[in-house]
Amino acid sequence: MTQVNQSNLQVLEEPMLEFRYKQKVIDPKVGLAIFGPQDTDSGSHPKNISYGLIGTKVGIELAENFFKRIQNVIISKMPSENPRLWPPFPGFEAIFNSSLLDKPTRSLEIDNEQLVMASSNLDPNKRAFDVVNNYLEGIKHITKPDDPLDVVICTVPDIVYQNCRPKSYVKDGIGERVSSKIRKERADGQIDLFGTYDVAAYKYSVDFRRQLKARAMEERIEPPIQILLESTLKEDEPTSRFDPLGKSPLSDRAWNICTTLFYKAGGKPWRLSTAREGVCYVGIVFRKTDPTAGNKTACCAAQMFLDDGDGVVIRGEIGPWYSPENGQFHLTRKAANELLTKVLNTYADLEGKPLREIFLHYRAFIGLKEFEGFRSACPHSANLFCVRIRQEPGDIRLYREGTRPILRGTFLQLKPDRGYLWTSGFKSFLGTYDGWEIPVPLRIDLQYGTADITQIAKDILGLTKLNYNECKYGDSNPVTIGFSDAVGEILVSNPTIRKPSPKFKYYI
Repeated sequence: MTQVNQSNLQVLEEPMLEFRYKQKVIDPKVGLAIFGPQDTDSGSHPKNISYGLIGTKVGIELAENFFKRIQNVIISKMPSENPRLWPPFPGFEAIFNSSLLDKPTRSLEIDNEQLVMASSNLDPNKRAFDVVNNYLEGIKHITKPDDPLDVVICTVPDIVYQNCRPKSYVKDGIGERVSSKIRKERADGQIDLFGTYDVAAYKYSVDFRRQLKARAMEERIEPPIQILLESTLKEDEPTSRFDPLGKSPLSDRAWNICTTLFYKAGGKPWRLSTAREGVCYVGIVFRKTDPTAGNKTACCAAQMFLDDGDGVVIRGEIGPWYSPENGQFHLTRKAANELLTKVLNTYADLEGKPLREIFLHYRAFIGLKEFEGFRSACPHSANLFCVRIRQEPGDIRLYREGTRPILRGTFLQLKPDRGYLWTSGFKSFLGTYDGWEIPVPLRIDLQYGTADITQIAKDILGLTKLNYNECKYGDSNPVTIGFSDAVGEILVSNPTIRKPSPKFKYYI
């Protein structure tokens, strides 16, 4: 076991979040409950949220019961010695100063038997395509240009979640099982002379969630979509903190779902008070357009996060970015320049403020040609920094004496350009560790540029608190890295989408 020099070890302060009246709190639930959302007094704050509801008869009933429950206080029934871990949910309007009715503005029922049958097809492309068709037609039916909705909620039976994911396998189903080779040929445009299959079904991801959100963008459907499993909406409580199905108490689910709905309806729940003006954080994501190991074709995208916590998404070009030899993705100098140019132009349109520092967050190594391309896109007044961030479970571990794990925010600096940051671990404010396994740190490598590695770690720790898809104390990954999968799943896995929305709320 390696001994650590304590002079290189420190615990960073937990970043503060800003709420109404510029009040600063480290926990989002506490800040929302006491002060309310950061944008409460702004003109963009949604005072009344309208939503459409689509699902089976059971799903619609569960959703209406859930939205009726969130009008009032919800207290966890699960016994706990720590009330801060599962705090009460005060009610939607009490938290967000916004009205969300217990009945949808418009709703549409999907036939459950038809949905189950579609999700049981032996062909993964066909079952995902047919299930999405059911929901997409419903969404188009209830969305009206002259009476817009703020959000569309889709309740989904658990069988859809089980059967319509990339690695799902249906053992006993309907239809014909199609080999991956034939599915690829159909995706490449092979036409069926007898009309036994729809080529379009093979152009999209086999994941229900990815495909639905991507095709909704393709159809220019304006309101963001929120997908909720029927089991998530049930009022049953887990029997212990480590529920085998991953379900948390109803109060916690209410916090998470309602925060997401508020954000997707245009609200700003909180902002990072430690955000530095003139600093832009950009996450880079790649996805292969063809899962074949030897294929080099991939698509890239960038997600940019502003100091108010909101984000935008920019898709780059499809090209031979993947190397089968080393399993890494790299852009050419020209492609890197074009991608970051699009990002910075979008920043200028949204912010109009001069940039001092631009941080690129990668999971992979950044090549010299890529860096030169990115650097050539930057204004002369801005410094560019390229930071590699990833978890390496077998790399390094730290332990404390006793039974409690290492503190969240612990930072170990090994070199001027390298360190390890524990974004998961014991949370002093909550008085517990809310994870499952021994905390694994993020390895941070400053590949290009000269900057204080401790300040970089502080920024990354702050970015772990900008997940509006949940109402959590902090994630294990910064939003630039943690949501790269969400962006990649929708945007890059469905490369036929011509004009994807740049708004981040359409991807979570």
